[in-house]
This record gives sequence, structure tokens and C-alpha cells, in this order.
Amino acid sequence: MTELVTTARALVADGKGVLAADESTGTMDKRLTEVGVAATAESRRQFREIVVTTPGLGESISGVILFDETFRQKTSDGTPLPRAAEDAGILPGIKVDTGAKPLAMATDETVTEGLDGLRERLADYVGLGARFAKWRAVIRIGRQRPTTRCLRANAHALARYAALCQEAGVVPIVEPEVLMDGDHSLEHSEQVTGDALDHVFAELAGQGVLLEGIVLKPNMVLPGTDHPDQRDVAAVVTATLRCLRRHVPAAVPGIAFLSGGQGDEAATVHLDALNRAGPQPWRLTFSYGRALLSPALAAWAGREDQAPAAQRILAHRARCNGAAAMGRYSPELEERHEVTASA
Repeated sequence: MTELVTTARALVADGKGVLAADESTGTMDKRLTEVGVAATAESRRQFREIVVTTPGLGESISGVILFDETFRQKTSDGTPLPRAAEDAGILPGIKVDTGAKPLAMATDETVTEGLDGLRERLADYVGLGARFAKWRAVIRIGRQRPTTRCLRANAHALARYAALCQEAGVVPIVEPEVLMDGDHSLEHSEQVTGDALDHVFAELAGQGVLLEGIVLKPNMVLPGTDHPDQRDVAAVVTATLRCLRRHVPAAVPGIAFLSGGQGDEAATVHLDALNRAGPQPWRLTFSYGRALLSPALAAWAGREDQAPAAQRILAHRARCNGAAAMGRYSPELEERHEVTASA
């Protein structure tokens, strides 16, 4: 249990966050195709090698979540990718859920699966170097959604996953994501996010999960992408912090927000503003995927000579978010990078 607490705290250390590079094969193939790269196991490996070997990445990234395929791949010099991450001072983590599947007898709701055989898979991943894991629940807001049944089913699965992780000595990242998709208001988002968190923490208690040994990965409270009132940063900060204070126990060491489809800089600005709002019971940091990786992927686009440029872009976005996790981000950081990149 002491090791779990130590690892959880390391994942949310000051000025650091978690890089979510755990896209499934299908999702990664789609993103490669979008930038004109043939989708193969080798191209996926090449990009993920670029990611984990980025110089200086460990200064702002505490851990990296990998997919099963990546966890078993090696760098071009034969080093297993999880070990390459650890050599860079970055804890290797693994996505262990098998995806959101339709919830039985429900309309447009899902429950995340992957509990079957999880104890054995975790033992395998620990042997390969995993220090933490991730499981994502997906909650949609819509007409008469989410139902209580959907919230309960996903919370129960998250809690059973978390308990199995801690039994294996692995820190669970607990991710109940309320999607931005839809035309719901900021207030509706806050209500649903709070309901989801209540169900999650009730189930975690029921499964005997040590809260000091987890990291929570929630959405920020944002209006739906199709809502006409997109609210300013101050409103998002107020709603998000109010929701977290009401529904997240202080025993949780840290909250690593997902970007949830926000723009690269928007996710950074929101995180910075949350940290500028004053000390909270938990550390507030990031666990971003697209907001960190998309600019680097577009810069690389399969061209070997562009790998250093892609790494510079990734390191820059990580530094910006590391600064935001301390409440020290400013637009000048972006401007200085643009000047350096064009020099």
C-alpha cells in the first residue's frame, strides 16, 4: 500500500502530468491516415518511439499510458518501449479496458468491458514493467441520458478494476468521462459530472479501494460543444471546482484532467486557471492525449527527417501544461516557442 501511495503521488508531482498515448489500433490507424501515413504496426511503433524518446519529456511528464501493442514493442535499438520510458524518468502505464460496449436494454448508452481475465493480464503487465493502469468509462448527456443504470454499471466496473489493480500493486487511474458532445448547458454538465462522481466513489468504497492510491481522471465541467453559450474560462473554473469539492474526497492525491476534445491551447488555459484559483485538497494536473500528441503527429507525418521537429513540439506542449499544472502558464510561452521554431 505504501508503494501505491508513492506511485500515485509521483504521477501528480508538481509541474508534471500524464501523457495518454494509449489509442487503440483502430484509433491510431485513423490518426495516421489523416496525416498521410500508411497505417501499419511499424508506423505505429515509429511514432510511439518518437514520443517516449523525446528529449527532456520527463521534465513535464510523470507517466505515459500505453496500449497493449505498444507495451510489447521495442525501439529501433531493441529497447522495450516501457523501459525506454522509464529510462527517461517516465513511469510506464497500460490501458486495460477493452472498450465501451452497448449497455443491454438501453438506448445510446455504454458500459466499459474488460474485467474478464484482468487479474492475469495485470500480472503479465507488471512483469513487463507497468506501474499504473487506466480504465475509461464513457457517459453521454442527452435526452433522458445518462440513466442511473448506466452510471451504476460504469461505476461498478471502474471500482472492480481499481481493486484488481491495487491487489496487483498497480495504481489505477479512474476515468469517468462525461462527454462534451451534445447541446447541454454548463449547469447540466456539472450536475451529471457530480452524479457520476458520486456513483464512482460509492463503488470504490464498496470494493475496498484505497483512495490515497488512485488518480482520478475526470472531465472538466464544460458546456456541450453544440450549446450556444460556450461560457468563459472563469465560469468553467467555478463550475469545475465547485463540482470537485462537492463530490471528490480529499484523500485522493491528485486529479489529472482529460482534455476531452478541447483545443490544444484551450485545455492548457483551463488547467492554468484552475490552478490559479488557489490551493485545493488535491493536486490538479493533466492527462492529455490529443491535446499533446496531435501537433507532433502532424509535424512528423511519417517523415524521418521531421522526427526531431515533432519531438520539439511535443516537449513544448508538455512544458506548457507542466507550467499550467503550477498555475504559471502564459501566452508568452507559446510566442517564445514560435520564435524559436522559426529561427
